Amino acid sequence: MLATFIIGLREGLEAALIVGIIAAFLKRNGRSLTPMLIGVAAAVLVSLGVGIGLKLVEQSLPQAAQEGMEAVIGIVAIVFVTGMVVWMNTNARGLKRELESTASEALGEGTTRALVVMAFLAVLKEGFETSVFLLATFSASTNAGLAATGAALGILTAVVIGYGLYTGGMKLNLGKFFSYTSGFLLLVAAGLVVNTLGTMREAGWLNAGQQRTVDLSWLAPPGSVQGALFTGVLGIPPYPVLIQVVGWFAYLIPMALYLYWPKKHRPGPRTAVRLRYGIAGALALAAVVLFVALGPATMAPLGAATLIDGSGATAGTVAFQGSVATVATGASQTSMPLTQGVTAAHGSVPDAVAYSQSLDAPMTALPTTLTLDELVLLNGSRLPVGVNPDAAPGPFAATWTSAGERTLWLAGGEILDFSQGTTTTVTISGGGLPNARTLTVAGTLPDGTALSSGTLSVDPARVAAAEAAAQQLRADQLERDFWGRTFPVLLLVAALPTLLSAVRAQRRLAPASERPDAAPKIESRRNLNVS
Repeated sequence: MLATFIIGLREGLEAALIVGIIAAFLKRNGRSLTPMLIGVAAAVLVSLGVGIGLKLVEQSLPQAAQEGMEAVIGIVAIVFVTGMVVWMNTNARGLKRELESTASEALGEGTTRALVVMAFLAVLKEGFETSVFLLATFSASTNAGLAATGAALGILTAVVIGYGLYTGGMKLNLGKFFSYTSGFLLLVAAGLVVNTLGTMREAGWLNAGQQRTVDLSWLAPPGSVQGALFTGVLGIPPYPVLIQVVGWFAYLIPMALYLYWPKKHRPGPRTAVRLRYGIAGALALAAVVLFVALGPATMAPLGAATLIDGSGATAGTVAFQGSVATVATGASQTSMPLTQGVTAAHGSVPDAVAYSQSLDAPMTALPTTLTLDELVLLNGSRLPVGVNPDAAPGPFAATWTSAGERTLWLAGGEILDFSQGTTTTVTISGGGLPNARTLTVAGTLPDGTALSSGTLSVDPARVAAAEAAAQQLRADQLERDFWGRTFPVLLLVAALPTLLSAVRAQRRLAPASERPDAAPKIESRRNLNVS
């Protein structure tokens, strides 16, 4: 409530000052106030429409989009608050004199239209800013009703103060007023930074810097006065994460130094220029250091993966090097080329790469004939369906085929999982069968040959360890991408306007004869004199 009260008071007072000064000029010169009041009322209605429209649009969006819109509104509100505080800190002392001069010039032209338009635009600007501020503050507030009440009381108080200034019954030191309230608004804006970073996380825009830092629940217990102050007014959560702490300090410290550094200790014009160059250079250097120091994340090496069969017994290993995987089972080893991988989700890893290999192949080393007893043994000690031992006693001609597929999943350059399923089929004919029949068989032939049927997979404990390592790799990569790529870009973006402001300030300090545009002007004057 206190935050919205101050916002409503500040914004409302700015508009009330302009309207009051314009009204005083109109009254002093015997002009009607009706056109101005109509313009003010229209601006108020448009501002209300903007605020209600933004809220309705936000509520009509899906949850993630709502969070994204709240983040955008929060960013706009932070920019508005910062601009308002900086502008008022520079212009508050001469605000009334400047407005009176502008109004006098407009009235001197013999029409009140310019003053009416000035009042309309002033109220519209402050009303729009107030709508954005309050929407952002309502999103961060734990009690929207109290927040709205505070805003209404702040605007009403501003109207009363503006009327008092208009009638002359109230005196207000604008410089001190805006100086005192600016400090509180800086804290509110820093809280908006924290809240906006939180909504950006909920919108899925910011996933780095989410490590919990300090426990402030003892300082702001829920339901207490302290909790209402720190969480409801200043926007400080009880469990801030790293990015929120960085954002709070990164905003508040520079702004507080800019506004409240003692004037007697402020650097002179040339020292200020050098300071700006130094700040721009430090920001750029920090960006380069972060970019170089925080390279790509790597996954901890896990080595070969142990394979188990359908019964859970250890059956071999799978390993890979380069573009070839090696599957070792018993005394045999087979190669699996790793080409044409497909990115797909596997378990809890959304970006695993899967490689598949077909195992279909004829088997020429197995017996070419089978007796009826051997066929029953390979069919699980059951007579195959459709084989009548009286009509087809065997022996049967046998053609063998092995069919199957294996898939290897990789994540972060390590083995995530492996699966293999194979079956042996035999096609029998003759021996009294009217037609050839194909059967899936398993077991061991009389000569001791084991048929390659069954499944192979990676030990579940190894899969779980690989998934955990892949998730950690993804989290590390998100952190490195933000702190080593995105954050340096933000530092460079901050360094650029600082550098440009230093260049402009240095040009203003340069003597007229040294300015780039001085020579052409002198030359043109010489030409004019000669002619």
